[in-house]
Amino acid sequence: MNPVNGGPSQGIRNSVGELKRSGVETEIVCFDDPAEKFVTGSEVKIHALGQAKGPWQSNSEFIPWLKKHAQEFDTVIVHGLWLYHSYAAWKVLSSMKNRPRIYLMPHGMLDPYFQKASGRRLKAIRNWIYYKLLERKLVNGCDAILFTSAEELLLARQSFTPYSPKKELNTGYGIVTPPASPALPGSGLAKRFPMMENGSYLLFLSRIHEKKGLLNLVSAYNQLRTEGAALPLLVIAGPGLDTTFGKSIVDLAGTSGQIVFTGMLQGDEKWQAIRGAGAFILPSHQENFGISVAEALACGRPVLISDQVNIWKEISRAGAGIVKKDDLDGSRQLLVEWMAMGEEARVLMGNNAANCFETNYTIASAARKLAAVLKDQLPVAGEVLQTAE
Repeated sequence: MNPVNGGPSQGIRNSVGELKRSGVETEIVCFDDPAEKFVTGSEVKIHALGQAKGPWQSNSEFIPWLKKHAQEFDTVIVHGLWLYHSYAAWKVLSSMKNRPRIYLMPHGMLDPYFQKASGRRLKAIRNWIYYKLLERKLVNGCDAILFTSAEELLLARQSFTPYSPKKELNTGYGIVTPPASPALPGSGLAKRFPMMENGSYLLFLSRIHEKKGLLNLVSAYNQLRTEGAALPLLVIAGPGLDTTFGKSIVDLAGTSGQIVFTGMLQGDEKWQAIRGAGAFILPSHQENFGISVAEALACGRPVLISDQVNIWKEISRAGAGIVKKDDLDGSRQLLVEWMAMGEEARVLMGNNAANCFETNYTIASAARKLAAVLKDQLPVAGEVLQTAE
């Protein structure tokens, strides 16, 4: 549940309060240090079993805990694949008499990108073998797979065989309405990065990782600057600057001062950065949902994204942003088209962004859909996409 690990843990946090309002009580079991502040300060009950070990992220406490406590619950949702927790959950739960229902939420981990990306060939072979031997049992044996978007549901069918889940449900995803935050001017964030105080900058807010399209974004930005384009400041905020890839991106950005790295932003500083931006940008190679994309929409900020962000169709239909391919030319087009837009068009796109959030991505709406599934209620027509068993 460490927030540094990105979207899924934040998505779970977002949903538990709204689920409770819908009559669903939630508890979380995870492989974290029980003394961590995000555990001890959590409003939802977290059973932290200690840090996972090794590349498989195993934890010797998990199977005994499941055997002892699993039947206290009506439903178990397994979040994510390819690691020890999903193997152990299926191993224990599938052998139980009167077991709880088992749902899987893959969070994009069945997307074909991970099997096709050029830099992941060995991992793709590993995943194929792992799927054949182990993971297919959970995928095809669980009571339902829960997807965060219709696009994710359709993409999941393209990656592995045999793939024959009992049910495929699009329960959607959402975020809490952003809290009020102090204005950026005069704030601690502005004092540390005074160049942000004037606003109008482009904000990348995500992990510093190859998957996020940063190489294309920074390369396109540098190309346009070399050609004399008057570009806005590019602010890159997120964890991962200390990785090999992160260091290479910092080197590529150079020392002009036009690309600013803030590190990970949380709390008020995150919301100040989003609200102070002219637009949000994420030319990702694969994005299951994009919590940060929804956060930008919620703040009325236009989003400049690739067509590999699984909610791009809804954003495009709403006129809430610009969508291009996830290559170098696509990143360049995002920047060029944004610079060519007049102020009136930008304001309209920002208003469309806020409306897109309210229509599609509030946590209340997503939690109602999930609660209906968990309570075995029939979905409202059009809200939950379901295939025949």
